[in-house]
Amino acid sequence: MEKEENKKLIEKLISGEEKAYMILLDKYHRQLNAYAVTLTHEQSLAQDIVQNVFLKTWKSRKKLNPEFSIRNFLYKCVYNEFLNSYQKNKTVVLLNKKYIEYSHEVAVEMDDNMMAKMIEIVNKEIKKLPPKCQKVFILSKKEGLTNSEIAEYLNVSIKTVEAQITKAFRILKNELGDKYKTILMIIFTDMTRKFRLNN
Repeated sequence: MEKEENKKLIEKLISGEEKAYMILLDKYHRQLNAYAVTLTHEQSLAQDIVQNVFLKTWKSRKKLNPEFSIRNFLYKCVYNEFLNSYQKNKTVVLLNKKYIEYSHEVAVEMDDNMMAKMIEIVNKEIKKLPPKCQKVFILSKKEGLTNSEIAEYLNVSIKTVEAQITKAFRILKNELGDKYKTILMIIFTDMTRKFRLNN
């Protein structure tokens, strides 16, 4: 988001404009939810965290600083909310602290322009996947089907599904570099939506 656009949005939030809040939700909800999943590995908990962040942002909107990036602020809030939830919820999968910090760093590094470029790059790489590999990958990561559901849907073995997903990740890792897992999880919702529109 451009600096001036960012400033105007925050100023409107501070003044209590509900339309500005809806713009904020529309622009960042999918990204933040995907990011929260990289931390929690649990969709329902990720959704709760993001919902709490947006509610708290609205309630404390008068404390927002128009000179600060609203995007970075939201990502930081999700990160902090996750840490708070982790302290309270012992059923959350135990995650390596360095991985959590790394995921946060990658997310914050990717501004809106970089995010758009990464979506385009990942979209192109998925199009390059072998047809069967591409189909299994999209069913798994976009549609959220389990390996057994994909196997039944495509009338193939679960081992075949696992092999195709592994193959897809291997190819994408080679093309996208070491950050590929975090990048994919953060941007996948937006990326697959654009992928669908472009086909």
